[in-house]
Amino acid sequence: MHKTLITAVALTLLTQSPAHAISAKYRQQLEHSGCTQASELQGCDITKSKAENAKAGFDNTTTPPSADATPYAGQWVAKNGEGTTVATIRIDDKEQVWVNGQPVKAKLSDGALVFKQGSITFTLQGDRRLQGEDVWLDSDAGTKGLINLE
Repeated sequence: MHKTLITAVALTLLTQSPAHAISAKYRQQLEHSGCTQASELQGCDITKSKAENAKAGFDNTTTPPSADATPYAGQWVAKNGEGTTVATIRIDDKEQVWVNGQPVKAKLSDGALVFKQGSITFTLQGDRRLQGEDVWLDSDAGTKGLINLE
């Protein structure tokens, strides 16, 4: 009986104590930058201002993505066969695309999002069940590689 009472009191105290998952300084950086913890993982820079991050495509005034959000949204990395990064790609929920921080035009073609920067064409499949089909091709150099979601 005594052990049960101690356990019940301990559990009550644990569930009533507030949780502070982030420091005050980090919270202040998030507020100043307009980033969230989730958008920071997608490349939002907490050392920049809200305006700078909004210009880079991180606008946290929008509603959270719905269940039918685009399958392309996120941070992607295109690498060559040796594992060297060829390009860093960011796509928002409106399918706006940035390659190495520069906006590029993208179009949907046969179930894939296709965009180009210079001589490199990037193709991301909309069906996320297809593995190994998110690719890039450099038409000048004749090289190609995979694109992976980070």
